[in-house]
Amino acid sequence: MRVLAGSISAFLGLGFGLPCLFGIRYFARTGEVWTFIGFPTYGDGPFERIGIPTSTPLLMGFLAVCVAELVLAGMILSDAPGAKVVSLVLLPCELVFWIGFALPLGPPLGIARTILVLLA
Repeated sequence: MRVLAGSISAFLGLGFGLPCLFGIRYFARTGEVWTFIGFPTYGDGPFERIGIPTSTPLLMGFLAVCVAELVLAGMILSDAPGAKVVSLVLLPCELVFWIGFALPLGPPLGIARTILVLLA
């Protein structure tokens, strides 16, 4: 369970973090949301509907969460004692971004990771 949880955590951190790097660079250059395979990355979601436009600081905040996810992956895989607490604390922060940017894979994978960490 621990290896699966760590793998999910690494997948989430890299899977959202690497595109976020490109998204930040593109947004900083053009002021527009980067489109990947025909889908807007980190834009046109609930954040914008409630009046929070995509911005470089918002994207950098999400990148920080992705980096924290990668640190958590290392903690889980090395069986660090604080991994359970970090997983629980990080999940609500991630959920805000995943829901705000309309990233449907994030919540189920993040919840699964947290459950696996707690059961491990």
